Amino acid sequence: MRIGIIGAGAMARALGGGWVAAGHEVLVGARSADRAADAATAIGAEAGTVRDAAVFGEVVLLALPVAALDEVLRSVGELLAGRTVIDCTNAFAPDAAAPQGTTAFVLTEDAVAERVAAGAPEARVVKAFNVCAAEVWASDARVFDERRLAVPLCGDDEAAMRQVATLTEDLKLQPVSAGGLHRAKYLEAVSVFTVGLWFAGHDARAVFPPLEAAFAAVD
Repeated sequence: MRIGIIGAGAMARALGGGWVAAGHEVLVGARSADRAADAATAIGAEAGTVRDAAVFGEVVLLALPVAALDEVLRSVGELLAGRTVIDCTNAFAPDAAAPQGTTAFVLTEDAVAERVAAGAPEARVVKAFNVCAAEVWASDARVFDERRLAVPLCGDDEAAMRQVATLTEDLKLQPVSAGGLHRAKYLEAVSVFTVGLWFAGHDARAVFPPLEAAFAAVD
């Protein structure tokens, strides 16, 4: 599969490197030619511009700071028509109301994925890979407590969801369909909450019982 990556940071390298290793063709495009070249060389991909990545990819990963999304979508939004676009971004900011000495975060906006879809209205947007840091995706560790690490996916297009599920499996991760794109805002909220727990030194996995112990009566 041809994958265009817009962005040249840690997420671009972690996910792109895994896809190159799985045999996909990857092109990294960035506003800085030097950064694109450095990231592409590091993972064995091609390098180009943001426009090159948008045109190259059957699937396009937006691996950008949230603040850069509007500019990028204005420049290449039309080129993304008909393509699967993976949004892995998070709109995090420090929580100024947290007790002194506590590291915590809040969302600066409620629905980044829906803004991406509005900026590229003909694209097939899927929210994915936003819950964990790039270092997790770059790691070889995939199974914890005998459970494969899962990646929730939110999107409205079934074919796009299948493409992203395949790319998730190619990284030896477990794709989980989490509903339509309107549900991505909840996935973004889960991310800011769990990352805050991790930074505060708490085990986020301990909050949730395993499936066999999770139950509730319908009211």
